[in-house]
Amino acid sequence: MPLRKSTIFITFTLLNLAALLAIVAHAALSSRGAAPVQAMRRGLVKHFSLTDLVLFTDARYTRHPSMADLNTPFQDYPMSFEHFPSGSLLPPPPHVRAYGRR
Repeated sequence: MPLRKSTIFITFTLLNLAALLAIVAHAALSSRGAAPVQAMRRGLVKHFSLTDLVLFTDARYTRHPSMADLNTPFQDYPMSFEHFPSGSLLPPPPHVRAYGRR
């Protein structure tokens, strides 16, 4: 007896829903035990004055977008092309985009 397509779809949907609920439950249960570790990491970040997460490793203006200055992408000359592919994936930070609109 072949299965109908709707039965396969409903089974697939229910399995995905069960997997999603398992992921949410695991995250909720594991976050309770991680509170001391998170507090320790927060203390390390504050002690060493660490900055944002490093997104890309190639250009310094894509490593820490919140710390990018206005002329860094054009450090060779104003009409230079983008050297690194990550510069085309990451938009400029808001303070750079709003610079001339005051």
